Amino acid sequence: MPQTAPRHRPRWWTELLLIAVVYAAYSAGRLLARGDVSTAVGNGLAILRAEKALLLNAEHPLNRLFTDMPALGIPADFAYASLHYLATPAVLVWLFRRRPLHYRAARTWLMLSTLLGLAGFTLMPTCPPRLLDAGHGFVDTMAQYSSYGWWGAEASAPRGLGGMTNQYAAMPSLHVGWALWVGVMLWKHGRTPLVRTLAVAYPLLTTVVVMGTANHYFLDA
Repeated sequence: MPQTAPRHRPRWWTELLLIAVVYAAYSAGRLLARGDVSTAVGNGLAILRAEKALLLNAEHPLNRLFTDMPALGIPADFAYASLHYLATPAVLVWLFRRRPLHYRAARTWLMLSTLLGLAGFTLMPTCPPRLLDAGHGFVDTMAQYSSYGWWGAEASAPRGLGGMTNQYAAMPSLHVGWALWVGVMLWKHGRTPLVRTLAVAYPLLTTVVVMGTANHYFLDA
């Protein structure tokens, strides 16, 4: 029976409602999971020390590159602020329409990974590199290039809404988590070399972006 057989596809309105409820719960939980700032800073510094000990500290050179080269830093900021909100639902809709047999499992995996991320934010509030003291050598590229985009100097949220985000919800990076989900879905269910290439490139690009913009460490990406 073809993949697009109607009986295999859930009702779109029930799916939309389910996704909206889960995302609303996640957003509310993320805001409520604000931990102590000193604890978040301590956790961030602990990650940084571990990376230096393991020679995994790729954030500094990437951040300097994005800071010194606006031609890289500005597109990276746009990617950080928008791509996960575009690519993730686009792949979800594609699975719903084109791969209905696999849609429910894919949607459930995405939701569970999002809720696991919320658990991480709650149990381990973490200060991102961009919010550490300047002596640690990181520059917040979102603030540096904020005049080029819709985000403010506080966060990747639109101007004036930075206070409505939990800036210490950095462990783990859901930008990378969602990008990995997108990559796996494209690899498993895509049928062309281009789609397979995107499946590999998108998570890797996202990982570089979250580190270069100083929003995440390598170990929480």
